[in-house]
Amino acid sequence: MQTSVAALADRHRVFAELFERNGDPPNWRRPPTFETLTRLILEQQVSLASANAAYNRLEARLGHVEPAAFLPLSDPELKTIGFSRQKAGYVRGIADRLLDGSLVLQDIVAMSPEQATEALIDIRGIGVWTAACFVLFVNGAPDVWPSGDRALYVSMTNVLGLGEVPSRDVCDETASAWSPHRSTAARMLWHDYLGGRSWVPTDRAGFSDGVGMVPL
Repeated sequence: MQTSVAALADRHRVFAELFERNGDPPNWRRPPTFETLTRLILEQQVSLASANAAYNRLEARLGHVEPAAFLPLSDPELKTIGFSRQKAGYVRGIADRLLDGSLVLQDIVAMSPEQATEALIDIRGIGVWTAACFVLFVNGAPDVWPSGDRALYVSMTNVLGLGEVPSRDVCDETASAWSPHRSTAARMLWHDYLGGRSWVPTDRAGFSDGVGMVPL
């Protein structure tokens, strides 16, 4: 990642300034597990703090978040934990596929970013943002941009001095200039959004409130 940080800083003044202010961003990663997909589903359309709270309640209920333990939970039980009916259905579908072998996350990790994205979007409940976060944080792909991530767009607005948050299309077009290092660009922007050098992780996944927050 240090190589891509240096490349961004060399080519784009804003990243040189971010590096001077914050240093290298954290190399946030997540494992290829049911837990990770459950977290990502919970993070859709809500702040990470809210998603973490729901996940922590789920973990407290189950002890270990795994497909066979998740499936017996009823909709009312999941609602008290923090799942909407829709998200409960998404996670049940993922659990079923993991148990019957039609979904093997290690196979997705071995794919190219393009193949992995296509395979993930084929899963009910996983859209462009969720697939991008998986490919970035799990596969470790170097040139992924989580389109629709509100925290990224707010950070871009701040560091570029734009005044107000542009549209999704404008933000994504701006980010295209940072290829082939958009994953690192996202990490640097998230890091700055969280406070840069003053940021400390607040959960075991290594994230804090804001990362992946409120995909549009």
